[in-house]
Amino acid sequence: MKELQVIVAFSGFIALLLWGVHMVQTGVQRAFGKNLGLWMGRAMGSLPRAFGTGLLVTAAIQSSTATGLMIAGFAMDGLVSLTPGLAAMLGANVGTTLIVQALSFNPTMLAPGLILIGVWMFRHYEPGRTRDLGRAFIGLGLLLLSLHELVNMFEPLKSAPMLGTALDALGDAPVLALLASTALTWASHSSVAVVVLIMSLAHHGLADPALAYTLVLGANLGTAINPVLEGGRDDNPASRRLPMGNLGTRIIGCLLGMALLPWAPDIMQTLGSDPAHEVANFHLIFNLIVAACFMPVLRPYARLLQRLMPQRSNPDDPARPRYLDESAREVPAVALGQVAREALRLTDLLRESLQLTQRALLQDDTQAIGRARYLNGVIGELDQSVTTYLATMDQESLSPDDEQYLKAILTFSMNISHAASVSGMGLLGHASRLHKKHWVLGAEQKAELSDTLDRLQNNLRQAASLFVSGDRQVARNLAFEKEYFRTLEAKAADRHLERIKTGRIDVADVGAFYLEVLRDTGGVNAYLVNAAAYPILARHGELLPNRLRETD
Repeated sequence: MKELQVIVAFSGFIALLLWGVHMVQTGVQRAFGKNLGLWMGRAMGSLPRAFGTGLLVTAAIQSSTATGLMIAGFAMDGLVSLTPGLAAMLGANVGTTLIVQALSFNPTMLAPGLILIGVWMFRHYEPGRTRDLGRAFIGLGLLLLSLHELVNMFEPLKSAPMLGTALDALGDAPVLALLASTALTWASHSSVAVVVLIMSLAHHGLADPALAYTLVLGANLGTAINPVLEGGRDDNPASRRLPMGNLGTRIIGCLLGMALLPWAPDIMQTLGSDPAHEVANFHLIFNLIVAACFMPVLRPYARLLQRLMPQRSNPDDPARPRYLDESAREVPAVALGQVAREALRLTDLLRESLQLTQRALLQDDTQAIGRARYLNGVIGELDQSVTTYLATMDQESLSPDDEQYLKAILTFSMNISHAASVSGMGLLGHASRLHKKHWVLGAEQKAELSDTLDRLQNNLRQAASLFVSGDRQVARNLAFEKEYFRTLEAKAADRHLERIKTGRIDVADVGAFYLEVLRDTGGVNAYLVNAAAYPILARHGELLPNRLRETD
């Protein structure tokens, strides 16, 4: 009976540790997710910047798996090329070690204060960034508490014969230990939680240094599996280059780590006296060495991946520009007219993508998710083609009116591409989550969401028409559509809060998830307004209230 109580308690604290990590991740992602993703997509121009971006984002959300899926999504959408994407993944692998380093100093005394502050922020603020950060603080406090309890639990387990036998068996079979840790990390989606568990085992002498380091290698390998399984699901081999490339660096690193493992304990002892610190240091140094080895050879490594997983060519590829005629550059008016036609193609593609997204959210059509992601990638590639074409035009041959038209086209194309990015990272991500969790929206939510997505597509048609006509009244009407989406989100938030207050919420309730969906529809609409309405109103000297001019 006592053994059963120990097993239940141990499992409960492991679950609390995983839940704390999950709350930190989701809290930060909800608070900064959209802006974080867009910033991340723009901040990877060079390899050092890409490495630093991956490191910082992962240090913030504490999930190299989540960062890997995000970068893989950018690569699929054509927003990030392969070489900086691989550099960002190396940075993400280093970033996930930072919280492990912090936890190795056992800052348990901070836990009650973090939970207190987090609960206060969560209870006293409306749904938004402050409330989401409160959620992250609560998760961090729970993580620290669960870690403290696990450390205490392992003390009496030192003499447990069954645990000792199991760990001795793993110590005698390092490959089996590596695979077991890999599977545990893959299943938990958190290398942080697994490495923290290994630190606890090492701290109490339940795992000798060689076994602990082997388990750490497995945790590093397991965290690279989910991006492979969850990213690159279409039939194009090129979409799997980035996650497979990251997995390749992990496999090579683990093979080298296993070969050098006999010398690791002596080296780690010179860096720290406590076994938990030694595990954390090994985790950090392993990822730094892998990054240092691969950063200089990323370009040839990327070329190898491109050879092994070639781009599937398609003569009817919609990503190929149709109207960007190089010979038209000699006549700026003709060239601008052609590039404007290409920019309008983006709205047709985005409309089809939004229709597929609507099917994915309301009809649980998983095939629609892959097709919509592909179209969002096409939009990103076409926007890049439009931008390059405009940037390489002879500026000296443009009249003032031509310059103004060029800026209008550039603004329109860029904002339509951003709308596709928000739809891909937000709405399609929600559709995947809805399918994965087997959640079901209520009838009222489905009806409201259907009307909202229909309205969003109508606003897209208005933006395309406005880009051609320049009608000021239509521009005003489109600009005030932001108020509709804000009101819609506020009403849904009030309904959700009322359900919480009256106790009418159960395990299957998806009210918070539904709020995130509505928030991202508002984000897509904001870029549609920015694409066509605001440039026209600004051109005529019309100013709108700040609350409408803010980008959602």
